[in-house]
Amino acid sequence: MGAAALEVADIFRTHGSALRVSQRSHLSLGQLKVMSVIEQCRTAALGGHLLHCPGCATEQVAYNSCRNRHCPKCQSHAAKRWLEVRQDDLLPVAYYHVVFTLPAPISDIAYYNKAVVYGLLFEIAAQTLGTIAADPKHLGAQVGVTLVLHTWGSALTPPPCAWHCSGRWVVIGRSTLGFLQPGFFLPVRVRSRLFRRRFVGALQAAHRSGKLQFFGEYAHLADPKVFTKWLAPMRECEWVVYAKRPFAGPQAVLAYLSRYTHRVAIANSRLVTLDERSVTFRWKDYRSKGESRHKTMTLSADEFMRRFLLHVLPTGFHRIRHFGLLSNDHRKACLEKARELLCVPTPVADTSTGNDAADDCVPKPTFACTHCGAAMLVIQTLLRAQTIVGSPPARGPP
Repeated sequence: MGAAALEVADIFRTHGSALRVSQRSHLSLGQLKVMSVIEQCRTAALGGHLLHCPGCATEQVAYNSCRNRHCPKCQSHAAKRWLEVRQDDLLPVAYYHVVFTLPAPISDIAYYNKAVVYGLLFEIAAQTLGTIAADPKHLGAQVGVTLVLHTWGSALTPPPCAWHCSGRWVVIGRSTLGFLQPGFFLPVRVRSRLFRRRFVGALQAAHRSGKLQFFGEYAHLADPKVFTKWLAPMRECEWVVYAKRPFAGPQAVLAYLSRYTHRVAIANSRLVTLDERSVTFRWKDYRSKGESRHKTMTLSADEFMRRFLLHVLPTGFHRIRHFGLLSNDHRKACLEKARELLCVPTPVADTSTGNDAADDCVPKPTFACTHCGAAMLVIQTLLRAQTIVGSPPARGPP
């Protein structure tokens, strides 16, 4: 049997204790929790089940997952469930991908003010799109928006232009469908300027109301006059807001979003080696071309964990949000109206009683045998921190 694949959990188990000591005054409770749950994910610490396969008599232990959104092992199933729910929201209209980016200086203060700055990024991006789309000079229509927060680059550092929101926009008119002009449906320069003006104004208001905190080299920004002077260049520089071509059909939207909605800072598959001092992982250098952009990077274990923990979100903060036609408050009514305008029938559950339909309705087993594929039976529940000692007890005849 080959060696087990390297995981982020292995790095935290090996070097996490030393980091907790050396950075005890800098790690937040949220970061400490993420470290702990990743270390314990799918181990006896979280409990689990002892399974038996009635087909080939195989027995195995399945430990529980932590289900934390920052855990590389727990997000694939969460993404799949999310996409299944979103399937019914698709419409036969144009979908676009737009990225709103914050300048690097603002991203520097965002580390200590994640909830405020990230929240403004969501709100102002959605407001900017909604305002310009509603203007008859541009589109004169309502739009539906799904925003996804992305805070890291391939090397675990913030992207070249800092943190950004990206998402999809559905173009539907108020009373008729919105016809798109050649090129992108909302001018990029107009969006960039409006986004910049509104975000800077909202950030200034947040400072006046005492919602921002500053530490270390940024402590002087607590002074209102100093902050205003520091913010002045942000009003003049160009903010990067760009758009990609429309997706090749509605289904392509979900295929794309599936790679971003529940992604974590680094996947276990990108890890190469771990030793007593360093971590080596694969990354992609987008400034290079061809195969040369695929590289490996070696960091000290402390630096790797520091970069990973930079992207831990505040407790309760939603990194996927819906606005406009897709907002949770009136998504159902808006989609029904959109389908009416588009002359598209409302999706209905398949009530067919055919054999194929019946087979599709059969729920997949929670645990499947890795040898024969049969559904495995739970014969024992393992409590947290409980371990198996020796062979499981023999089962008597029924």
